[in-house]
Amino acid sequence: INEGDDNVSTYIHFTEEQKEQARQTDLVELLRSQGEKLKPSGHEYEWRDGSAKVTVRGNLWFHQYEEVGGDAIDFVRRFYNKSYPEAMQYLLGDCNGRLVVSPPIQKEPPPPFELPPKNDNMRRVYAYLLNKRGIDRDVLYAFVHAGMIYESAEYHNAIFVGFDKNGKAVHAHKRGTGSESSYKGNVASGIPENSFHWTGKSDKLYLFEAPIDMLSFISMNKDGWRDHSYAACCGVADRVLFQMLSDNPNIKTVCLCLDNDEAGHKANKRISDKLFTQGIQTEILVPSHKDWNEDLLYPYDESEET
Repeated sequence: INEGDDNVSTYIHFTEEQKEQARQTDLVELLRSQGEKLKPSGHEYEWRDGSAKVTVRGNLWFHQYEEVGGDAIDFVRRFYNKSYPEAMQYLLGDCNGRLVVSPPIQKEPPPPFELPPKNDNMRRVYAYLLNKRGIDRDVLYAFVHAGMIYESAEYHNAIFVGFDKNGKAVHAHKRGTGSESSYKGNVASGIPENSFHWTGKSDKLYLFEAPIDMLSFISMNKDGWRDHSYAACCGVADRVLFQMLSDNPNIKTVCLCLDNDEAGHKANKRISDKLFTQGIQTEILVPSHKDWNEDLLYPYDESEET
């Protein structure tokens, strides 16, 4: 089975047992057999993809910069440019020799970045953010006035725009506003380093997972909020954080305001370790509920402890 590979027309059937055998291939042994250098790191190993670090443990790998990973099949497909059948044949021992990197598959260039067309009013976005999400009206108007939030014409999504340091829109995050909608995603070809953010003049930056969390936190901490900087990752790891630090050398303290769940806690540790090596002071702020919007909608009540 080609497993979604559109560039290979040859049909090869693999049994479930063969697939599992290929997935379970020990990547440390595979890389060593190819003459690759590995560095022990606790219970794991580090391998370099160019200048980027890839963590390897057993049959699993994780790309530290791009924050993606997978099993042995995914590894061979990604780093050796193999189709699914080619990766399977190699991992099952049918190639009898050195694994040669294939020329990269020619892909269609991504479409140019374009903001979704604007609707002629913002009734649905205002209703969604003010009434359903509880965002403070003055805070919301400040972002709308800056051209950072608007309503799309076709689907009436809330659009959260990210600008580069020259004031050019280069990123956009979409959030559905329907009563039952949970849709969210980024506009194609945006620059994740410039996702939704606000630049202030103080030396403090607050980092969030999503724009609504960012707006919720500001709504609960309005005093002098414009003086500080804020950024939402929009699901693209921590790239916007380090772009903000590069563009604003006055920032000395980063407040990590990620979700109160396992993924958020792990990200807090990973990012704070990175910042420590750069001499950036870090504070970790954890919402009482899962995220800051829940804290805004359901304020903490001391009576809950009694």
